[in-house]
Amino acid sequence: MSEAEAVKMSNNGPVTSKSLISDLKQLGVKRGMVLLVHSSLSRLGWVCGGAVAVVKALEAILDEDGTLVMPAHSGDLSEPSNWSNPPVPESWFDAIRRTMPPFNRAETPTRGMGVISETFRKMKGVIRSDHPQVSFTARGKRASYIVDNHELEFGMGEGSPLARLYDLNAYILLLGVSHQNNSSLHLAEYRADFPSRKLCKDGAPISENGKRVWREFIDYELDTDDFETIGKAFEETFPSIVNRGVVGYGKAVLIPQVELVDFAVEWMTKNRK
Repeated sequence: MSEAEAVKMSNNGPVTSKSLISDLKQLGVKRGMVLLVHSSLSRLGWVCGGAVAVVKALEAILDEDGTLVMPAHSGDLSEPSNWSNPPVPESWFDAIRRTMPPFNRAETPTRGMGVISETFRKMKGVIRSDHPQVSFTARGKRASYIVDNHELEFGMGEGSPLARLYDLNAYILLLGVSHQNNSSLHLAEYRADFPSRKLCKDGAPISENGKRVWREFIDYELDTDDFETIGKAFEETFPSIVNRGVVGYGKAVLIPQVELVDFAVEWMTKNRK
């Protein structure tokens, strides 16, 4: 969505820090929460102050006892033979593996995470997990616990920030986006048991002892095709713990991560073939 379209949809005036705080509180965001946010700035309408205003509004509510977490994925730092959107010629593979700059927590930009996540990544005091493809950023009381020791293999499984968020009874805020963007459902993929789950070989450029290396590792083939179906089924099954509302001019949903992941594990085990 363009900025002009965001202006046009904001027919009752601009979205401000004050209105964001009011909307978020009405949705159920509270002081002290550990909150994982997936977001689309443009879906909120025209926000005075843009992504910075959204981050500040969230942290104004969470306060010093809370922790704000966002995805900082960089999926382009990956095995080129696995690329499909778009694919690249096989003759390029070796050059990509040899020359792609290594992951750097301070420098590597996010890819496809939205301007709010990218803005948050660059803010002072925000720390980032050390995974070349599926890192997370955090700031607040439990930030270090969440992002430290992010394991390279099975990057959104038990050795990931998603599992640490589960341990902390975190909440998920979908801000202008759908369950298709809900990374916590990947944690359920690791915990579920279904016949079609497959291992795959991946790779990424990282730094080891000050030198760039291409490091291969294994993971599961992950699949988001049924995430919308799972999210909708969860909301219909547990309406009392799902808070839906509007933030700015965009749809928003606040849900407890533990209950969602547990539900998704059962759903995938039963329905994925």
